Amino acid sequence: MLKVDMEYEKGILYVRLKGILDRKVCYKINNYVVPVILKHKIKYLVFNLYDLESIDESGMDALLNAKCAIRSNKGKICLCEVSDFLREKMKRLRMKVASNELAAYHLITI
Repeated sequence: MLKVDMEYEKGILYVRLKGILDRKVCYKINNYVVPVILKHKIKYLVFNLYDLESIDESGMDALLNAKCAIRSNKGKICLCEVSDFLREKMKRLRMKVASNELAAYHLITI
């Protein structure tokens, strides 16, 4: 089960993920988050992974789809609050990582 909480503030879409991001629920990123990015031409995206329990390859691909959508808008993406056990997996995504949402805000708006 995955809960997706989206909040748009000061030009940045914050997406907070809670639960498990796997093949069964990655459609939530692909069908809900990515269309919002494209429709509203959002340039800045922060994924908060504080409550993310685990992620598989399909989940990683879903995050990459969001990255591609942001790139198509000539924007920036950042991950924040990545737990130690997920940090190694996230390296393959080649996204900036910040300690928290405020740090992510400063990282992507520079």
